[in-house]
Amino acid sequence: MNEQQKALIRATVPVLRSSGVALTRHFYQRMFTHNPELKNIFNQGHQNSGRQQEALAGAVLAYAENIDDPSVILPVVERIAHKHVSLHIRAEHYAIVGKHLLASIKEVLGEGATPELIDAWAAAYTSLADLFINMESDLYQQAIEAEGGWTGWRPFRISRKEKESDEITSFYFEPLDGGKVPLFRPGQYISVRLYVEEWDLFQPRQYSLSDAPGHDHLRISVKRETSNTQKPEGKVSNLLHDHYAEGQIVELSSPYGDFYLNENSAAPVVFLSGGVGITPMIAMLNHLVKTKSSREIHFVHSARDQQVHAFREHTEQLAKENNMKVSFFYDQLSEQTPHIAQTPYVLESVLPQNHTEAEYYLCGPVGFMRHYISELKQAGVSSDKIFAEAFGSGDI
Repeated sequence: MNEQQKALIRATVPVLRSSGVALTRHFYQRMFTHNPELKNIFNQGHQNSGRQQEALAGAVLAYAENIDDPSVILPVVERIAHKHVSLHIRAEHYAIVGKHLLASIKEVLGEGATPELIDAWAAAYTSLADLFINMESDLYQQAIEAEGGWTGWRPFRISRKEKESDEITSFYFEPLDGGKVPLFRPGQYISVRLYVEEWDLFQPRQYSLSDAPGHDHLRISVKRETSNTQKPEGKVSNLLHDHYAEGQIVELSSPYGDFYLNENSAAPVVFLSGGVGITPMIAMLNHLVKTKSSREIHFVHSARDQQVHAFREHTEQLAKENNMKVSFFYDQLSEQTPHIAQTPYVLESVLPQNHTEAEYYLCGPVGFMRHYISELKQAGVSSDKIFAEAFGSGDI
């Protein structure tokens, strides 16, 4: 890109701030009209709720704001690239997306979309697409080279289905082909693809792996969404709960994700989770125990109440047998939980003595994450020791 093109991109920032969601909404409608096959890749629950349009609008705005130094957004690009490969997005898809994005800019901006502006955005998009394509090509290659690894979708059988709480059930998957499963980094996720009859589409969803690597199976632990059965969010999760029993077949991606345990560190480790955000933490915790790590471990979990608290007995048992401290906090207490403190908890009460030297892993609702990341920083913890994974759309 030349300087004139960068200046044109910068000039569109105010428009993106005020009308970015309108642009991305038009883009998705246009793309799905002309390329309906892509509905099988994109999360239609997030499409229907508007979350996907808002997320893309935010990403386009961030790119325009940092057009002079795109390296600023590299961490975000890496996170998105992992998600793309878990959805089997390929280089050829970028040409389709680019065509509809540029056409949408023309159609939404009207006379404001001069040929020079369109050329500038074409150059900007090509540069960003090349960055994604190259990064994703490397991830695909790593999956191919891993023992037991694969790209695209691979059929697995549900070998076991186990209730962990009133809301969360674990699913154990074994390869239908009888082959091996790859090692992965504790904290990473897989995509699960199911056919949704109501929408007449295949739909992929990401779920954190909830056990340590090194088994002959992969395990996820899925929350049933019951807050509003009319909402499209949770459609695939509820299908798993209600219509997939032991012995049935699903399609899985290889493990991906840039949120994972730093296995080369000897620093104390603190796991902070809320709700179903406990799942990647259990994978990390189980891995540390399995490898007989000497690290000081603090495991802190918040839940609505005892009935929805998954893996409680498991973590309490590990605490008795290993070098770790467990703290639980509930929004709603009962006579059966007099020993449990009530949320919100005081963070200082659960931090290790040398808390500025520890590493922190957080996973849960976006509000939960923002709150405790802010508290950690106020307590003197540097950003490079805080690692976070949010479930769902939205920046942390």
